[in-house]
Amino acid sequence: MSGYGIVPEYIWEFIMPSVISVANLNKTYASGFQALKNINLDIRRGEIFALLGPNGAGKTTLISIICGLVNPSSGTVLADGHDIIRNYRQARSKIGLVPQELTTDAFETVWATVSFSRGLFGKPPNPAHIEKTLRALSLWNKKDNKLITLSGGMKRRVLIAKALSHEPQILFLDEPTAGVDVSLRKEMWQVVRSLRDTGVTIILTTHYIEEAEEMADRVGVINNGEIILVEEKNVLMHKLGKKQLKLQLAQPLASIPPCLAVYQLTLTPEGDELVYTYDTQRQHNDITALFSDLNQAGIRFIDLKTTQTSLEEIFVKLVRKPS
Repeated sequence: MSGYGIVPEYIWEFIMPSVISVANLNKTYASGFQALKNINLDIRRGEIFALLGPNGAGKTTLISIICGLVNPSSGTVLADGHDIIRNYRQARSKIGLVPQELTTDAFETVWATVSFSRGLFGKPPNPAHIEKTLRALSLWNKKDNKLITLSGGMKRRVLIAKALSHEPQILFLDEPTAGVDVSLRKEMWQVVRSLRDTGVTIILTTHYIEEAEEMADRVGVINNGEIILVEEKNVLMHKLGKKQLKLQLAQPLASIPPCLAVYQLTLTPEGDELVYTYDTQRQHNDITALFSDLNQAGIRFIDLKTTQTSLEEIFVKLVRKPS
C-alpha cells in the first residue's frame, strides 16, 4: 500500500486486520472433482487484492463459497468476523458481488434496479445512499434510463451500483472490465480506486494482467485448486522480476567475444544490440564491470535502455511450475 512501503508481515495484522479469513477450505463436487484443496487466505481490510489464475484454477469456486453461493466441503470462512455458514445473513450483508455476466433486467430503470437490490438485503429505502452511489459511478444522469438503452460499460457500472446498494464493506469484482474497451477500462480502474479510498475492500479476478499490475496492493495466484502464492505486488516483482539492459552498438558484431562469456549476453540477429539479463536483487557492480569489460574489448555502444519483467511473465512462470 502506498504510504507504508514494505512492512513486515507480522506488523500488517495491526495496521490492516483481515476482513476475510479462509482456513483449511476444501471443495469436492458430486462428480468427485476437487476444485479447492486446503485453501488458507487472509484478505486485509481496505486493500485491493487481485486473484489470478488460469481457467479452471478454482477462482470462481472460491469466490462463490465466500459469497455464500456454494457450500464448502470442509473448512471455515469468516467475512468481517461472521462465519459464512453459521451467520449467513450477517456475513452476506457485508459482501457485494459484481458478476462477470451482465445479468440485469433490461426494461427496469437504473434507479429501480439499484433500489430493488438494496431491498433484497432487507435494508430500508435510502434514496440518499442510492443517489450517492450513482453519482460516484457517473450514473446519476442515467438514473431514469432503462438498462436496455445503456452501453456495455454503463451496464457494468450498474452492476457495481447494485452490489454497493446495501452498503457492503467487501466488494468482489469478477472480471470487472471484461469486454470493455481500453479507455473505459482505465475509467473503471479509477472507479475501483475511489471505492477503495472510501474504505471498501476490493477483491478482483481478472484475465487482464495489467489490471492487477496497475491496481492491486497484493496478488494471489491460484492454480489447480491451490493457492501457490500470496505476495505484495511490488515485493513479488522485486523477488521474481528480471531486468534487461539493452545496449545499441556503434558497430555490429558477428559474435560475442569469449572475454564477455561470464555475463551470458545475447546478441540480436542483426548483431547491433547486446542484451544483458540480470536479477533485480543483484548488485549493480555487475553492470559497472560489464561496461568496463566492453570498453576493454573495444566495443562501443550509442544508446541503452532497461526493461523489467511484467507481472504477466511472472504469472506465466508460476502457473507453469510443476505441481
